[in-house]
Amino acid sequence: MNDTPEKPTAAKKVPAKRTTTKAPAKKTAVKTAPATKATTKAVAKKTTAKAPAKKAPARKPESRTALVRRARRINRELAELYPYAHPELDFTNSFELLVATVLSAQTTDMRVNQTTPRLFAVAPTPEDMAALPPEELEELIRPTGFFRAKTKSLLGLSAALRDRFGGEVPGRLEDLVTLPGVGRKTANVVLGNAFGVPGITVDTHFGRLARRFGWTTQEDADKVEADVAAIFPKSEWTMLSHRVVFHGRRVCHSRKPACGACPIAPLCPSYGEGETDPEKARKLLKYELGGQPGQRLKPPADYPGQPAPPMAPPAAAS
Repeated sequence: MNDTPEKPTAAKKVPAKRTTTKAPAKKTAVKTAPATKATTKAVAKKTTAKAPAKKAPARKPESRTALVRRARRINRELAELYPYAHPELDFTNSFELLVATVLSAQTTDMRVNQTTPRLFAVAPTPEDMAALPPEELEELIRPTGFFRAKTKSLLGLSAALRDRFGGEVPGRLEDLVTLPGVGRKTANVVLGNAFGVPGITVDTHFGRLARRFGWTTQEDADKVEADVAAIFPKSEWTMLSHRVVFHGRRVCHSRKPACGACPIAPLCPSYGEGETDPEKARKLLKYELGGQPGQRLKPPADYPGQPAPPMAPPAAAS
């Protein structure tokens, strides 16, 4: 009977030991508390630091009137930046421009300009080009790439000009787009620069910048053309195309735009997509802005840069 009360006493000692064991845990909790507070403060600081970047999407939607005003101001700024903007394909007549524009697909204007002197020396007219053997034409335009498909287009459009248009390039868009290898972009280039008919040329550069500037959200070239045409007066279409393409090739590149060296950055809703450090951005500038040769072998007299070098002669067979 005397042993019975002692068991509970022993049992009471166990919790006491457990309490002693848990004590460090309480101390640990006390020690970690300041770290938790510090972490909270650090997170708060980071949140505060990032706050300005998160405010950009919260801007009020731009009204149509504000969009048009900003777009037209960009055009004026580009006109001051590139008063010498011009088509960067060498040509002396509408047929040469048409052929050069077809050749410019998937290559640079410089490569086309280096290729066409030999081509036009052999085939200066639609009749001459239509009479060339396909193999000979392929060799003449090989440097521009995709030369088999381009040969098919050039032979087709030359024959069409000879047979349907009296050997002359038509001055209407509806006629030009019936020629093999000629779409709205090529037609607008020819109309705007050979016939003085206003047109918007939506190439990859123009489409990219039109979206970055917020002029359109479309990817389809025809829809981009329609959206931009609704913003600018018709009289500006051709030169607007040259200015935007110039800017896309020199500053607002596809992969890494030189935002920090862009004079129209304050007007661009996409500022920050590229390099914003001014010194690093300046190193990304191309052609005359970067001290490099331009694309034309025979640029206009007011072009401030260097002409493109002619194509190196083929290496002599050993």
